[in-house]
Amino acid sequence: MQQASPYLKSLTLDGEKFSYYALDSLANTHDIKRLPFAAKILLENLLRHSQESFVQDEDIQKLANWDINDSDSTEIAFVPSRVVLQDFTGVPAVVDLAAMRDAMVDLGGDPQKINPLKPVELVIDHSVMVDYFAQSDAFDKNTAKEVERNKERYQFLRWGQKAFNNFKVVPPGKGIVHQVNLEYLARVTFIEEQEDQTLLYPDTLVGTDSHTTMINGLGVLGWGVGGIEAEAAMLGQPVTMLIPEVVGMEITGALPPGTTATDLVLTITQKLREFGVVGKFVEFYGEGIKQLTIADRATIANMAPEYGATCGIFPLDEQTETYLRLTGREERNIKLIKAYAQAQGMWGSEAQNSAIYHANLHIDLAEVVTSIAGPKRPQDRIPLTEAASQFSAWLSEQEKLILSTDDPEKGRFESEGGHQAEKSENSAQVEYNGQRFSLNDGAVVIAAITSCTNTSNPSVLIAAGLLAKKASELGLSVKPWVKTSFAPGSQVVTEYLNKANLTHELENLGFHLVGYGCTTCIGNSGPLPEPISAAIRKEKLNVTSVLSGNRNFEGRIHSDVKANYLASPPLVIAYALAGNMQIDLLKEPLGTSHEGKPIYLRDIWPTNDEIQTLVTEVVNSEMFSERYSHIFEGDETWNNLDVVDSEQYNWPESTYVKKPTFFDGIQQQPEAISAIENARCLLKLGDSVTTDHISPAGSIAPDGPAAQYLQAHGVDEHDFNSFGSRRGNHEIMMRGTFANVRLKNQLAPGTEGGWTRFQPSKEQMSVFDAAMQYQEQGTPTVVIAGKEYGTGSSRDWAAKGPLLLGVKAVIAESYERIHRSNLIGMGILPLQFNPGDSAASLKLDGTEQYSISAVDSGQKEVTVSVKGEQNEFSFVAKIRIDTPNEFSYFSDGGILQYVLRSLNKDV
Repeated sequence: MQQASPYLKSLTLDGEKFSYYALDSLANTHDIKRLPFAAKILLENLLRHSQESFVQDEDIQKLANWDINDSDSTEIAFVPSRVVLQDFTGVPAVVDLAAMRDAMVDLGGDPQKINPLKPVELVIDHSVMVDYFAQSDAFDKNTAKEVERNKERYQFLRWGQKAFNNFKVVPPGKGIVHQVNLEYLARVTFIEEQEDQTLLYPDTLVGTDSHTTMINGLGVLGWGVGGIEAEAAMLGQPVTMLIPEVVGMEITGALPPGTTATDLVLTITQKLREFGVVGKFVEFYGEGIKQLTIADRATIANMAPEYGATCGIFPLDEQTETYLRLTGREERNIKLIKAYAQAQGMWGSEAQNSAIYHANLHIDLAEVVTSIAGPKRPQDRIPLTEAASQFSAWLSEQEKLILSTDDPEKGRFESEGGHQAEKSENSAQVEYNGQRFSLNDGAVVIAAITSCTNTSNPSVLIAAGLLAKKASELGLSVKPWVKTSFAPGSQVVTEYLNKANLTHELENLGFHLVGYGCTTCIGNSGPLPEPISAAIRKEKLNVTSVLSGNRNFEGRIHSDVKANYLASPPLVIAYALAGNMQIDLLKEPLGTSHEGKPIYLRDIWPTNDEIQTLVTEVVNSEMFSERYSHIFEGDETWNNLDVVDSEQYNWPESTYVKKPTFFDGIQQQPEAISAIENARCLLKLGDSVTTDHISPAGSIAPDGPAAQYLQAHGVDEHDFNSFGSRRGNHEIMMRGTFANVRLKNQLAPGTEGGWTRFQPSKEQMSVFDAAMQYQEQGTPTVVIAGKEYGTGSSRDWAAKGPLLLGVKAVIAESYERIHRSNLIGMGILPLQFNPGDSAASLKLDGTEQYSISAVDSGQKEVTVSVKGEQNEFSFVAKIRIDTPNEFSYFSDGGILQYVLRSLNKDV
């Protein structure tokens, strides 16, 4: 079949012959050079699958034509080469596959039809919590605690590894999925041995984590999807998408001394957010990228969800070649990657010179300044020169800033504009760890070097180590109220820090290794010391965290911490030394030396030459080869886990893994789409409601519905673990949906958290209790929201949870791409207010009843009828089911039901 394709060509390297689907086979009719790098990858994907039913010739012609002025959106199919999972989102994905095997048996089919058809790799990296810190055995203790807490999940994953084909698991304690992907899993070019040929094609992927985009730094196209969409991709379903808009960002110049890749990425994030790239591809090119290492590029690519893009991709070039060699890839493969990319016109940023972009942006690296971002959004960049003054402004907004000018004991500082403001002295006396101190507003209570964003980058980690070394030598120490932690993304990090003799220097300041995985950045920061937590709550202190991560949304890092700031690893240490966000790091001392002299940030900040010299000396390919040679091997505890040997899971009693109800009573033919009649509003929400607000994440509150469920099943509070670790149990997850401590439901004014008012009685109760009462009455529910509904991580439970709560539709002003897709994937109807309309303009207060007609394929709008206590009216809303494939999923009740029925038909 493939030999007959008009697009197939061959290339020879070192006497070996290889086949590939050539873009220049279209050169007679299309100017392929016009296509951006990412669009070329999509076009190759269409050519390679041109004989499949989901690819039409007009799709190929439309993409190859690349007319950026053509507003006629065309849907295309994208078949990723592989799928990556992390365990928070991966466990429920495997749970669904296990449940689908049971459902296939119920339909009279073969359970072995439920098997990944593409390589699937799951990295256990989201389950370690920072219970122990600032001690030499913190890693061992946290790892032991992790396995103890998650034994049932890990048993289930080991069963999945044995039961499913094409499924590998990286055991806990090995690294963060995105860094493992970058350093080891990425193929860059697939070399697939077939019966009659060896086929070359681009490495592409989707992953169940929004930061899957980190791999774009290596020139590999991939992005985050919801778990349900990833499951469909595993089972052979293409990802359907509209031909994307591609924004080109030209990079020129060089970074100034003293700035880091973190400063650059925060600047890029701010610029792209301001421009508006939601749902678009971003492609970086220009002379400046030649100076950016793959680690720098990966830092930028990682943050694509924060600037709102589907992906942020860099070209393949000499930096790619250098990195692949550094990380121990096979020399034959490296040469093939380059030869293939050159044959396809995909090698080097020069190949992008003829590319036509939908928009062109520019950034001069020389204009980048040292920055942080916060207090609650990654795109809110703050130059370090303004950090203290902007924090004081934020404190003022919290009505916690003491404005009296008569108290001479209150400190002052000057902002850039010369305006004088008071430093808040709202404080509490604390005794902890043998010390007595004042805990003030602005206190940095968490300082974490964490997350995939920065820990792929030796330059910023070496910089942090050098800064720690200089600080210790001068006699500086971290303030006693700061919870310090170091959670690198790869074991290789430990190797080169040891070789550089910097591990001990970090430990001197309390930055001991706490685990290899996502910790503080995803809410696994662990508990604060009880005396500090008690003081914060008693005095209602506005304390802060500083972390080298990518997310700082409200309620995400720690429930006691309202203001959270992203910063480079060396700045994290600097703030831990200063101890308070009200201190101007550029003007005020971090502390005093052994001799009592004030020590400033400039005194301990390493030079670029110091950093780069040490990086060159200590980072080598042997480290990568050695560490990754055992990547799929677990320790004795992992290998001795009891695992059932069967093609169907036996679903033992567990509060971690439970058979979901999504497929209960499934029939071969789906029910017809019905109207939504007299629905009640479960929540009425404002703008920028994130999936962190919707989906259960972080710690489980001791007084909520999820805690009540656990206690009823004999689980003590100290064993609650996190919502993320319990994503495989739908009973817990639905009880934690819409329960974020910072969620503001306008139906329950004056409250924060998972509260609503039951209609029509207006009785206040938890969202879960109200949802259950509505379901008992047979009353459907809707959610009303503002702009950017569902921004943030690609959380499938942000769609699964509402479905289980009985939500039939969401009506919002705009959606984040992944979340809208996930709603459809769970059979929830996404509607969008027409321009100019909103809940406010239509005077919807959420107490009304809402009726929505049954929607049909191709229908773009629907009438929503509203019945209030005093009046009745209607408005027209957009139906945000954007493609025919999406409608197929929706009409089947969800994407998994669609796949299940399709596979059962395929005899």
